[in-house]
Amino acid sequence: MRYHRLMMQSTRPIGELLREWRQRRRLSQLDLAYEADISPRHMSFLETGRSQPSREMLLRLAERLDIPLRERNALLHAAGYAPVYPERPLADPALNAVRKAIDLILAGHAPYPALAVDRHWTLVTANEAVPPLMAQADPALLQAPVNVLRLSLHPKGLAPHIANLAEWRAHLLDRLRRQVEATADPVLIELLRELSAYPAPDGQAFGPVTVEPHAGVAVPFQLKTEAGILSFFSTTMIFGTPVDITLSELAIESFFPADSATAAALAGRAQTAQTG
Repeated sequence: MRYHRLMMQSTRPIGELLREWRQRRRLSQLDLAYEADISPRHMSFLETGRSQPSREMLLRLAERLDIPLRERNALLHAAGYAPVYPERPLADPALNAVRKAIDLILAGHAPYPALAVDRHWTLVTANEAVPPLMAQADPALLQAPVNVLRLSLHPKGLAPHIANLAEWRAHLLDRLRRQVEATADPVLIELLRELSAYPAPDGQAFGPVTVEPHAGVAVPFQLKTEAGILSFFSTTMIFGTPVDITLSELAIESFFPADSATAAALAGRAQTAQTG
């Protein structure tokens, strides 16, 4: 019944959506036709509405365009087909193995911080090394749901305690911009607008910034703490070949010490916590 109600709602023409995604990926009709193994004429007919794509054709084009699973369901809906990809809460029994895998990864990364976030950068879970690093933020920003980008860049969040705030802010906003370009997610668009409006370091208006990689490798995250400046570089892990929307939108952010002093401080903190 819910699906039939959705089908009765107004929606944009499927051809218009295909053209928008193709242009977002900076592909010509000829390029996409070649990738999807169809004629340029047929590709043109699909975008103008002169031809109606089959379910299989839509899924093939969505794969070539690297469209997120949530938006693939939207394409299918616009063309009159039922959604293909399920969306289950992480607590669903079907995702038990996924939850266990996330817990193992986060726990195994200790004493270094690691956390899992959803597509909107909302904190899903974290290991024991994360809360002490977040403790300097205003308690209001730590109330669930916690958005880790807002927590990082908000004037009452971690921003005043980030030693290389200009560099880290430029890195995060550039990453968010690229995510917006890839997904056109309205929540991320609004988040980017909000974060860009926060006061910039040194009172300078924020604009496009070229970020210099730390030691030619990565942009560091340098946090001022009672133990001194802790310096990290981060990695992102996503699940391969997901067919569930929730799983496809999960990412694990793992932070590694960028110097020996940070490694020693974290090891000492973990040992104190165990003996205390």
